[in-house]
Amino acid sequence: MNQSVGLAPAATHTEPPRRRRLAPLEPVSARARLALGVGFFVLFFAVWAVFTLGGFVSPTFLASPITMAQEGYRLFVEFNFLHDIGMTVWRVLGGFVMAAVIAVPLGIAMGAHKGVEAFLEPFVSFCRYLPASAFIPLLILWAGLGELQKLLVIFIGSFFQIILMVAVTVGNARKDLVEAAYTLGATPTGIVRRVLIPGAAPDIAETLRLVLGWAWTYVIVAELIGSSSGIGHMITDSQALLNTGQIIFGIIVIGLIGLVSDALFKAINRRVFVWSAL
Repeated sequence: MNQSVGLAPAATHTEPPRRRRLAPLEPVSARARLALGVGFFVLFFAVWAVFTLGGFVSPTFLASPITMAQEGYRLFVEFNFLHDIGMTVWRVLGGFVMAAVIAVPLGIAMGAHKGVEAFLEPFVSFCRYLPASAFIPLLILWAGLGELQKLLVIFIGSFFQIILMVAVTVGNARKDLVEAAYTLGATPTGIVRRVLIPGAAPDIAETLRLVLGWAWTYVIVAELIGSSSGIGHMITDSQALLNTGQIIFGIIVIGLIGLVSDALFKAINRRVFVWSAL
């Protein structure tokens, strides 16, 4: 007599895929991100210290981290470096705000209306490739060596970038939202005010954050010629004296200020445009 032995089906247990640390697009925790970011700076300064303090590089060409810190202290104590920092920050913000106030409305008009885009886009694209530093000789003739010349260098370097990037952002609005607004009786002006601008506002703010970073590169160029204050002026004077410690300290200060301003811009954007993070 054959007895059939009932075999219970094997339990199927699906294990969640294990996360791989180096997998593409795999997110990392906030703590790990902070540790990795700080770790790179530590490694950078360690390599710098080894090459300079170990005598592999002449101090004339590259100061050590210790010398750089000492020269930075001298800048604050003996040369009123806080005033230079304040002047540079004021120039960046002044030129950038001037550019944003004019460029953002023009960019919205270009993105919303194809006729405006056809009229402005070729000229804006042409000017976008012109280096702001090339205008310095003309700006000195037109505005002299005062503050207006430096503000205009930053204005030119930021203005055309903002227009084009804002226009692309507004032009990429969802067409179904526009059609739905028309169905509900919205006017063309209402479409721009209530659909295009609110929808593009978070990306416009992100565009301004990126261009503000570029504005910091233009201010140094503006301060290299005919300036009696500012971080760029200090760097020029230090170069004439072969003081690489002060040069490096000025560069690091620019990077730190830019890092802080970028973080503040991100925080403001997250607070103002809460829905964009959902």
